[in-house]
Amino acid sequence: MTNPDSACLFCDASTAIFTNDHAFVRFDDFPVNPGHCLIIPRRHFASFFEATLEERAAIFALVDQARAQVDDEFQPGGYNIGVNVGPIAGQSVMHLHVHLIPRYAGDVENPKGGVRGVVPSRQKYDITQLKP
Repeated sequence: MTNPDSACLFCDASTAIFTNDHAFVRFDDFPVNPGHCLIIPRRHFASFFEATLEERAAIFALVDQARAQVDDEFQPGGYNIGVNVGPIAGQSVMHLHVHLIPRYAGDVENPKGGVRGVVPSRQKYDITQLKP
Protein backbone atom coordinates (compact mmCIF):
# COMPACT_ATOMS: atom_id res chain seq x y z
CA MET A 1 0.00 0.00 0.00
CA THR A 2 1.63 3.22 -1.13
CA ASN A 3 -0.89 5.65 0.33
CA PRO A 4 -1.86 4.31 3.79
CA ASP A 5 -3.89 7.41 4.75
CA SER A 6 -6.11 7.04 1.70
CA ALA A 7 -9.28 5.05 1.27
CA CYS A 8 -8.24 4.39 -2.34
CA LEU A 9 -9.52 1.06 -3.59
CA PHE A 10 -6.48 0.61 -5.82
CA CYS A 11 -3.65 1.33 -3.38
CA ASP A 12 -3.89 -2.19 -1.96
CA ALA A 13 -1.91 -4.77 -3.93
CA SER A 14 -2.89 -7.71 -1.69
CA THR A 15 -4.98 -9.36 -4.43
CA ALA A 16 -2.28 -8.95 -7.10
CA ILE A 17 -1.73 -11.83 -9.48
CA PHE A 18 1.47 -10.28 -10.91
CA THR A 19 3.72 -7.50 -9.65
CA ASN A 20 6.87 -5.61 -10.50
CA ASP A 21 8.66 -2.66 -8.89
CA HIS A 22 6.21 -0.04 -10.16
CA ALA A 23 2.87 -1.75 -10.73
CA PHE A 24 0.67 -4.78 -10.17
CA VAL A 25 -2.14 -6.71 -11.85
CA ARG A 26 -5.40 -7.81 -10.32
CA PHE A 27 -8.67 -9.09 -11.69
CA ASP A 28 -11.41 -6.47 -11.97
CA ASP A 29 -14.07 -6.74 -9.25
CA PHE A 30 -16.77 -5.94 -11.83
CA PRO A 31 -15.43 -7.62 -14.98
CA VAL A 32 -16.75 -6.75 -18.41
CA ASN A 33 -15.81 -10.29 -19.49
CA PRO A 34 -14.08 -13.27 -17.85
CA GLY A 35 -10.40 -12.51 -17.38
CA HIS A 36 -10.80 -8.69 -17.23
CA CYS A 37 -7.68 -7.38 -15.48
CA LEU A 38 -6.54 -4.04 -14.13
CA ILE A 39 -2.92 -2.96 -14.26
CA ILE A 40 -2.31 -0.44 -11.48
CA PRO A 41 0.78 1.59 -10.57
CA ARG A 42 1.95 1.30 -6.97
CA ARG A 43 2.32 5.08 -6.66
CA HIS A 44 -1.02 6.83 -6.13
CA PHE A 45 -1.86 9.32 -8.91
CA ALA A 46 -4.87 9.77 -11.14
CA SER A 47 -3.82 10.36 -14.73
CA PHE A 48 -1.94 8.24 -17.24
CA PHE A 49 -0.20 11.47 -18.21
CA GLU A 50 1.34 11.72 -14.72
CA ALA A 51 3.09 8.35 -15.02
CA THR A 52 6.85 8.37 -15.33
CA LEU A 53 8.51 6.58 -18.23
CA GLU A 54 9.55 3.84 -15.81
CA GLU A 55 5.97 3.43 -14.57
CA ARG A 56 4.62 3.29 -18.11
CA ALA A 57 7.18 0.64 -19.07
CA ALA A 58 6.32 -1.37 -15.95
CA ILE A 59 2.60 -1.09 -16.63
CA PHE A 60 2.92 -2.30 -20.23
CA ALA A 61 5.27 -5.13 -19.23
CA LEU A 62 2.46 -6.30 -16.95
CA VAL A 63 -0.12 -5.90 -19.73
CA ASP A 64 1.92 -8.47 -21.68
CA GLN A 65 2.27 -10.78 -18.67
CA ALA A 66 -1.45 -10.57 -17.84
CA ARG A 67 -2.40 -11.18 -21.48
CA ALA A 68 -0.34 -14.38 -21.54
CA GLN A 69 -2.10 -15.60 -18.38
CA VAL A 70 -5.56 -14.69 -19.67
CA ASP A 71 -4.79 -16.38 -23.00
CA ASP A 72 -3.87 -19.59 -21.18
CA GLU A 73 -6.78 -19.52 -18.74
CA PHE A 74 -9.65 -18.08 -20.80
CA GLN A 75 -8.67 -18.30 -24.53
CA PRO A 76 -10.27 -15.02 -25.68
CA GLY A 77 -10.45 -14.10 -29.34
CA GLY A 78 -9.18 -10.53 -28.87
CA TYR A 79 -8.61 -7.70 -26.41
CA ASN A 80 -9.43 -4.09 -25.70
CA ILE A 81 -6.86 -2.14 -23.69
CA GLY A 82 -8.11 1.11 -22.23
CA VAL A 83 -7.48 3.95 -19.83
CA ASN A 84 -10.09 6.43 -18.64
CA VAL A 85 -8.51 9.78 -17.77
CA GLY A 86 -10.76 12.07 -15.76
CA PRO A 87 -14.43 11.89 -14.79
CA ILE A 88 -15.58 13.24 -18.18
CA ALA A 89 -13.90 10.20 -19.78
CA GLY A 90 -15.54 7.83 -17.30
CA GLN A 91 -12.79 7.51 -14.68
CA SER A 92 -14.47 6.62 -11.38
CA VAL A 93 -11.44 5.67 -9.25
CA MET A 94 -8.87 8.46 -9.23
CA HIS A 95 -5.89 6.10 -9.21
CA LEU A 96 -4.54 5.30 -12.66
CA HIS A 97 -5.50 1.85 -13.89
CA VAL A 98 -5.27 0.23 -17.30
CA HIS A 99 -8.04 -2.16 -18.33
CA LEU A 100 -7.12 -5.35 -20.15
CA ILE A 101 -10.47 -6.62 -21.38
CA PRO A 102 -10.61 -10.00 -23.10
CA ARG A 103 -13.10 -10.21 -25.96
CA TYR A 104 -15.02 -13.26 -27.04
CA ALA A 105 -16.94 -14.10 -30.19
CA GLY A 106 -20.55 -13.05 -29.63
CA ASP A 107 -19.97 -10.97 -26.48
CA VAL A 108 -21.55 -8.04 -28.35
CA GLU A 109 -23.70 -8.10 -31.47
CA ASN A 110 -21.25 -6.11 -33.60
CA PRO A 111 -17.81 -5.27 -32.19
CA LYS A 112 -16.82 -3.07 -35.16
CA GLY A 113 -15.47 0.23 -33.90
CA GLY A 114 -14.18 -1.24 -30.61
CA VAL A 115 -13.13 1.51 -28.23
CA ARG A 116 -14.87 4.09 -30.41
CA GLY A 117 -18.01 2.85 -28.65
CA VAL A 118 -17.29 5.17 -25.73
CA VAL A 119 -19.25 7.66 -27.84
CA PRO A 120 -21.94 5.35 -29.25
CA SER A 121 -22.98 7.65 -32.10
CA ARG A 122 -19.38 7.61 -33.36
CA GLN A 123 -18.74 3.86 -33.05
CA LYS A 124 -20.03 2.84 -36.45
CA TYR A 125 -18.31 4.07 -39.59
CA ASP A 126 -17.82 2.97 -43.17
CA ILE A 127 -14.14 2.61 -44.00
CA THR A 128 -14.99 2.48 -47.70
CA GLN A 129 -15.83 6.19 -47.45
CA LEU A 130 -12.15 7.05 -46.81
CA LYS A 131 -10.29 8.53 -49.72
CA PRO A 132 -6.97 6.87 -50.69
